[in-house]
Amino acid sequence: MLYYLSLLSHWFGALNVFQYVTFRTVGAAITSFLFCLWIGPHVIEALRRLKLGQPLRKKEEVHKLADLHENKAGTPTMGGVLILVSLALACVLWGKPSNPYLWIALGSTLALGTLGFCDDYAKIRKKSSGGLSGWKKIFVQAAVATGVVGSLLLIPRAREAALTLQIPFVREDFFLFHLPIWGAVVLFVFIIVGSSNAVNLTDGLDGLASGCLLTVALVLGLFAYLSSHAVIASYLYLPKVPGGEELVIFCSALFGSCLGFLWFNCHPAKVFMGDTGSLALGGAVAVVAICINQELLLAVIGGVFVMEAVSVILQVASFKLTGKRIFAMSPIHHHFELRGWSETAVVVRFWILSVVFALAGLASLKLR
Repeated sequence: MLYYLSLLSHWFGALNVFQYVTFRTVGAAITSFLFCLWIGPHVIEALRRLKLGQPLRKKEEVHKLADLHENKAGTPTMGGVLILVSLALACVLWGKPSNPYLWIALGSTLALGTLGFCDDYAKIRKKSSGGLSGWKKIFVQAAVATGVVGSLLLIPRAREAALTLQIPFVREDFFLFHLPIWGAVVLFVFIIVGSSNAVNLTDGLDGLASGCLLTVALVLGLFAYLSSHAVIASYLYLPKVPGGEELVIFCSALFGSCLGFLWFNCHPAKVFMGDTGSLALGGAVAVVAICINQELLLAVIGGVFVMEAVSVILQVASFKLTGKRIFAMSPIHHHFELRGWSETAVVVRFWILSVVFALAGLASLKLR
C-alpha cells in the first residue's frame, strides 16, 4: 500500500524511495518484528485468560519426556496468530498490491493458518494432543496446494515456470524438466503438504521451528530477489521470475514476524505457535519456493525440517516392519532429549544445522 506513495514523487522526490524493493524489504521486516513485539504481551495474556493452554501427551505414553516437559503444561498455544497477523500487516503495508505472487503466498499461508487454528482448538476442546484427524488436515492442505497451482497457471508469466522443474546445483539450461499439468499438481501438493507437516513436526521445543524458519526465509528471499532480475538471473543460471521481487517482501515480513515471535517463544517459552503457526509457515516457505522454481532446493535449505520428517517416517516404518525402534523417540529432537541433551542444547545445535543447510543452499548459486 505504501508503494503507491512513490506515485507522488514528482511533488516530493523523497517518496520515490517507496518503489525500491530493498527499502520496502527492510521496512517489512522491521514492521512485522516491532508489531509482533507490541501485540505479543496482549495476545499471550488473552490466550492465558481464555485458558487456551497446550495439552501435553499422556504421561503413561511417554513417561520420561513427560517428566522433562511437565512444567510446560498450560502454556498458551495458538501463538501462531502473532506471526500471521504481523506477516499480513507488513505485506499489506509494504507490498505492491497489483502483484499476484504476493497474494498467492499470503492467501495460502492464511488458509493453512486457519486449518491450524481449527486443529489447535480441537486439541484444547478435547484436552488431548490429538486434534483434527490426519486425513482431514491432509485434504485441506492438498486443496490449498491445488489452489496455488491453479492460480499460478492462470498467470501468463508464471504458467511456464510452474510447469518446469529445475535440479539444484545445475545450470538452468541443463536438466530443466517440463511437467504436464497433472504432474505439477501432484508434485506441488506433495511439496506443500510435506513442508507444512515437516515444520509442524519440528515445532516441539521452545524456539526450534521459529529459529530454523529464519534462515529458510532469508535464503528464499535472496533467491527471489536474484531471480526477479533478468541480468542477474541469467548470470547465475537461475530461472527468471518477473514480478518475483514482491516475494522478497513476503520473505522479509516472514523473517521479521518469526524473529518477533521468537522473543516470546525462546526457552522458557511464554507461548507456543501451535499448529496455527507451524502448518501455515511450512506451507508458506513451500509456496515461495514453488513460485521461484526452487522447489527441490527447499529440501536443502530446510534440511532440519527434512530430518525431522524423515526420522518419523523411519521410526514408524521400522516399528511396523521389525517391531524395533531406530530412535529413542521421534521426531528426532526428542531422541536427543532422551539421550541426555538439554532442551537448549538441542535447539541451538539444530539452529546451527539450519545455518549450515542455508549455506549449502547458497553454494548452489556458483556450483552450477
